[in-house]
Amino acid sequence: MNGDLIEALEQLQKEKDIPMSSLLQTVEIAMTSAYRKRYGGAGDVRIKIDPAQKKVRLFARIEQPSAETDLGEEDDLDLATIEASGLYQEQEIDADDFGRIAAQTAKQVVIQRIREAEREITYDRFVQRIGEVVTGEVQRRDAHSVFLLIGDAEAILPSNEQIPGEPYRFNDRIRVYILNVSKTTKNPQIIVSRTHPALIKRLFELEVPEVYDGIVEIVSVAREPGARSKVAVRSNDPQVDPVGACVGHRGGRVQAIVDELRGEKIDIVRYDEEPTEYLKNALSPARVSRVILEDDERTATVIAPDDQLSLAIGRRGQNVRLAAQLTGWKIDIRSHAQWEQQQAAKTEADKGETMRVYELARELGVESRDLVEILQDEGINITSHASNISSQQAQMVRDLLAGGAGTLEELEAGEIIIDIDEN
Repeated sequence: MNGDLIEALEQLQKEKDIPMSSLLQTVEIAMTSAYRKRYGGAGDVRIKIDPAQKKVRLFARIEQPSAETDLGEEDDLDLATIEASGLYQEQEIDADDFGRIAAQTAKQVVIQRIREAEREITYDRFVQRIGEVVTGEVQRRDAHSVFLLIGDAEAILPSNEQIPGEPYRFNDRIRVYILNVSKTTKNPQIIVSRTHPALIKRLFELEVPEVYDGIVEIVSVAREPGARSKVAVRSNDPQVDPVGACVGHRGGRVQAIVDELRGEKIDIVRYDEEPTEYLKNALSPARVSRVILEDDERTATVIAPDDQLSLAIGRRGQNVRLAAQLTGWKIDIRSHAQWEQQQAAKTEADKGETMRVYELARELGVESRDLVEILQDEGINITSHASNISSQQAQMVRDLLAGGAGTLEELEAGEIIIDIDEN
């Protein structure tokens, strides 16, 4: 053994980025395996390396079971101390004495250990990069997946993570989002994506310095891969326009992202704390005139001019669907004409309710205005009433009007009011 081994290990350390300690441990394991194959027994091999002089010495070390002396850190002791202790018997050996088969065994062990170390290093390197965007080079594809080369590692782009209709040609360089990294019996499996919404955010971080620095914040992303995306942005600096920063001079910044995604359209939306304004912005490029919120259900009714309705809905409902994903609100769009018809129908229904109140009041022998007021105080909206009201039931309402003991539950039990809604 001479300096060639050290030089080879140093070269492996540089090329494979494997720590020297791991390489030395691998050599020890390989030489121990070769020694046992050549000479038998349960002996180990100890390697003593002098990096300055590039000398490598190998010692066959056989433990003495009867010895009880504790030497502490044995690897730091010289041969004379170990032999004097009686713990081990050691004899310096020459690798040339191993023979061809033993040497081949040592070589196989070294190769196997180096491959394992490479796999572990690759896994550690990429598992820390989950959620990042990297550039990969298309190497091949099968019926379902595309295989990319990312540095010295292979990544898989599954069919469900591919942009529909996007071509993947040999040597094409594309940016992908690292979705997951897992260990396998062979090389680590690196799963990447072209469809994940976070890919849009990472691309903006690469193209827009204000986003990377945190001056402009991407609040939400809604995406239909290959077709259209909506990105909600806001500025943490009142002097910086978030939309303008993301669009760039003459649209250069956003266009670079569009080109990377093979023409996928991107709408940049200004985020607003006020839900009505946020919803209006999210439905751009359509212009809407009114937004009515139902906070309990996070549902919004949007009124759009007649000539803007189709634009607000989008092709096959795409625009309103993305706006709903972006904001987290359910959106129901109506044109002005549809809204007016709906309101007219509601007005007619309200008139009918009023007439029923008048009829009920007349049957009970009270003023309709007093009846409406007292029922409103009780939190009741009348929708219908009994056609035949007994004198006892009528007296219950009179007691209620007079501040008596009549209650809402008694009215319901008497079926004076059949269908009610509590405000």
